[in-house]
Amino acid sequence: MGTDKDAPDLLPGTLDLLILKTLARGAMHGYGIADRLRTLSDDVLQVGESSLYPALQRLLLQGWVKAEWGASENNRRARYYTLTGAGRKRLASEREEFDRLILAIHKVLEA
Repeated sequence: MGTDKDAPDLLPGTLDLLILKTLARGAMHGYGIADRLRTLSDDVLQVGESSLYPALQRLLLQGWVKAEWGASENNRRARYYTLTGAGRKRLASEREEFDRLILAIHKVLEA
């Protein structure tokens, strides 16, 4: 889960949105979340541990995700994160706000 100096910076709050969306599919551990983001973005979004774990902690403190320990695919101890009901609501509102922001940016760039 390394970082890539050429990877683009995310808009503030975007990482939280991407994590919530990823967890909407089901429980995942941190490495799995980062790997899924990297894979779905064709290697453009390479989220390092120094960004991912503070974001997960923020989401835990907000009550949008919960975590419990379990065994990973290679039988190592891993913390699995799950979206809560409040997290699903937050995902919906964040997605709506993000879509509005992207539309506004697109309008300015096309003007």
